[in-house]
Amino acid sequence: MALNPQAEALNQTLADNCPNILEMLSARGKAIFFPAKGILGQSAEAKGKKINATIGIALEDDGTPMRLGCVEEMIELTPAEAFPYAPSYGNAELRKVWRNGIYRKNHDVDGIEISNPVVTCALTHALSMCAYMFGDENDKICMPDLYWGNYKLLFENAYGLKITTHNTFVDDGYDVEALREILLEGPTGKRLVLLNFPNNPTGYTVTPAEADRIRDVLVEVAEAGNQVVALIDDAYFGLVFEDGILTESVFGRLANAHERLLAVKIDGATKEDYVWGFRVGFITYAVKGGTEDVYKALEAKTAGAIRGNISNGPAVSQSIMLKAYTSSDYAAQKTEKFNTLKARAEKVKEILDSHPEYAEAFEALPFNSGYFMCVALKSADPEQVRKILLEKYSTGVIAASGVIRVAFSATPYDLLDELFDNLYQAVKKTG
Repeated sequence: MALNPQAEALNQTLADNCPNILEMLSARGKAIFFPAKGILGQSAEAKGKKINATIGIALEDDGTPMRLGCVEEMIELTPAEAFPYAPSYGNAELRKVWRNGIYRKNHDVDGIEISNPVVTCALTHALSMCAYMFGDENDKICMPDLYWGNYKLLFENAYGLKITTHNTFVDDGYDVEALREILLEGPTGKRLVLLNFPNNPTGYTVTPAEADRIRDVLVEVAEAGNQVVALIDDAYFGLVFEDGILTESVFGRLANAHERLLAVKIDGATKEDYVWGFRVGFITYAVKGGTEDVYKALEAKTAGAIRGNISNGPAVSQSIMLKAYTSSDYAAQKTEKFNTLKARAEKVKEILDSHPEYAEAFEALPFNSGYFMCVALKSADPEQVRKILLEKYSTGVIAASGVIRVAFSATPYDLLDELFDNLYQAVKKTG
């Protein structure tokens, strides 16, 4: 099928300015475009006219969005902020604020040109759109063997990609060499790699030295002639609780590393700002030699994929978050919640250190950040232990990937001792 001329124009922009990115795109990614003409284009041309009968919403006679009073009374936003459609690209001011925040929170990005973030319906949707843009059926996507279970639905079931895994930990640190080996296997071509720090389920973030090694590995893979797309799942960004751990995103180290290495930052308000139901996420691109034209082409393709998928994210959530980010109370309130989670993580470490007998039953995997930590059972079956915890100890945990995941983020500080004692007693009952 012939490509739409608008898609061809975007592809030509990439071919002229950054041809490696064009090779990274899937068939869908090459074919997609944001429809600047058609209905959206005609609506844009009619904006500001005395009579505008183009837009697909209902208006009151005074020109404000039509709404129900019982809904409006629950929202402390103007009707224009809450009720109309948001653009498929996302709220323009929110995109600007989030981009500025990336620079503020990631000094490795200083002086590097990055794209304007495109707003998604949170991170799951962002990951889905990245699979749409860069993954063809049967393409491999590399990640550690301890990974978020929803990746299987996202990548394998929805898009036909094949998840390949490498060993996660070695010597209480991230197994970068295992990542290197799997990415250098096979003939040269496209390499999709997913990096998730803090990691779900383990709650591990790499050290600065490990982040440097990951960058060096991906550059080596690119130097070998591969087109590398690094999807950086930063869902739990900023929640680092120990000294000596990377507090920035690996995005900064990859953003200007190589012409054949595209860094894709996938992040959002969901976990960072404790608004899980608001569904506000972002996709941001960076590549060595990336220009404004290149990034605008990628943003247009991404917005086109969103337009054809969910049309746009919720305007009310975007408006609320924009106000939050400009609130004078925002920073102090973020610090307060961070300290709550940090105290729980430190309490878990204290519990494990003060109960050497627990080592007979399970071993804690390395953790230093995020919402979770994991234990590997010495001999018991995780699913059996999970059921015992439910039935006899009124305690819920997640059994997955051969480990048990504990969400200290959701466990009150004063119940953490009981949680781990229950876990120990449940393991003993399997003996």
